[in-house]
Amino acid sequence: MTQPRSRVDLYAAIRRDARSGMSNRALQRKHGVGFRTVTAALESAWPKERKQPPKRGSRLDAYRVVIDDWLRSDLDAPRKQRHTAKRIFDRLLDEHDGAGVVSYWMVREYVATRRREIRVEVGREPANAFIPQEHLPGREAEVDFGDVAIRLRGELVTCALFSLRLSYSGKAVHRVSASAGQEAFFEGHVHAFNVLGGVPTGKIRYDNLKAAVASVIGFSRQRVEADRWTAVRSHYGIEAFYCQPGIQGAHEKGGVEGQIGWFRRNHLVPIPEVDSLAELNAMVDAWDEADDARRIGSRARTVGEHFATEQPLLAPLPTEPFETGRWFTPRVDRYAQVTVRMNKYSVPARMVGRQARVLLNASDLVVFDGRTEIARHERLMTKGSTRVDLDHYLEVLLRKPGALPGAKALEQARASGRFTPVHDAWWAAACKAHGDADGTRALIEVLMLHRHLPHDHVVAGLATALRAGALTADAVALEARKYNDTADGGADDTTADHQSLMSGDRARGEGEIPAVRSLTERRLRAHIPADTRPLPSVEKYDQLLASRRDTPNEGAAP
Repeated sequence: MTQPRSRVDLYAAIRRDARSGMSNRALQRKHGVGFRTVTAALESAWPKERKQPPKRGSRLDAYRVVIDDWLRSDLDAPRKQRHTAKRIFDRLLDEHDGAGVVSYWMVREYVATRRREIRVEVGREPANAFIPQEHLPGREAEVDFGDVAIRLRGELVTCALFSLRLSYSGKAVHRVSASAGQEAFFEGHVHAFNVLGGVPTGKIRYDNLKAAVASVIGFSRQRVEADRWTAVRSHYGIEAFYCQPGIQGAHEKGGVEGQIGWFRRNHLVPIPEVDSLAELNAMVDAWDEADDARRIGSRARTVGEHFATEQPLLAPLPTEPFETGRWFTPRVDRYAQVTVRMNKYSVPARMVGRQARVLLNASDLVVFDGRTEIARHERLMTKGSTRVDLDHYLEVLLRKPGALPGAKALEQARASGRFTPVHDAWWAAACKAHGDADGTRALIEVLMLHRHLPHDHVVAGLATALRAGALTADAVALEARKYNDTADGGADDTTADHQSLMSGDRARGEGEIPAVRSLTERRLRAHIPADTRPLPSVEKYDQLLASRRDTPNEGAAP
């Protein structure tokens, strides 16, 4: 199949054949064209442009002059007494016999564009044009938040994407957090400045975010800033520039607006599936580093090459870090929980009735008893939610074992994967052997092992003890410590025991030696360092005995 020729190629072929002596009729037959095409090709080697058909008229054409006169008269009329599209339509019907000729939607579409054109023509409003900007290296940056959707442990949630973009190089640093609150705003700045290795010496452009701006003063650029934001600016030497509210302000920081959209389309499609925000932020950091190799628009150099020029011109970081989290001092209720921002988080049961110190960060929450950290939770994203840790209630459950089967902490531990099917299988076997109360207490003692031993080693100890029929917490502890001592070779055994347990093979084969070992054997196998101290000497004691023999006994018989 021959490729279709352009009109220029067709004209060139016709002119070439005509120079070889072919007649007009022969040229028509060979090239499959008409007389006019052959004639036009012989007249000019370049085809003439096709004539545009005349523009189709509109029924509104007869009324355009009238409408324009009314719109021009509105320029000097009070703002609240100007023509609307509805009023213009009514006047056309009443005063100019427009009934059946024009429609309201026809008038509305014309007025929507023509009103602004008239204001521009008379100089009442500037034309909608953008002015190219030149940014100096190390001087300016832009900051904004954007919404992103992720699958967090299988659940679709919406998070906030913080972005700080240098205007000269286009280098951008991103951070995902549970919300766009003040903690996330501050943490994003600290992370971005640490990655960039400095702070822009000029202005950083912002929206009127609640994290930074308490109120906007009239139509000016002046703002009443939040106290903590003022402290952050003072700490890092940030010069803030606040954009206008609305779409006009978005145009004033179009670089970061477009950057967030580009990052979302290129790195968050398809929707990422992660187990924690920390895992997602590690991926974001890798993407930011890889983006240094891209070119923006028609630039000759990459983002990384431009940033290498810009980085030495940034202001140095302060020597002392800035605490981005917010402190709270709630009192622990009778459920061993503290309430922070309308959400509840568990703490160790021994804190009931006492006051705790809570540090709320962008993505997590840390609880302190004095200066000692006693709990750490991932920050909840919805109000009115509760996050509890089963470990915080173990001491209470030892006295109330019947509360464990229906505990919310147990359900959340199962959902997170910390309470495995191996735990359930060992628990069921222990309750069958010792009764519900004693079997549950034995399980709680096993759960306390997680405080001192790795989770995988305790699960391996449970699986091995269950296969051996050892349904006591001491037996599980011995097996878990054995896996802990031989951590290098214990991974394969753990996997094998877990697979064997889940397949239903719980009985030992004939001649198989029980896997439960004694504490004495474990101590003998321990590697005790050699004792290089000299052997003890009793010479000094001999000297004491000699002096005692030389001294006569007082009061002895003659």
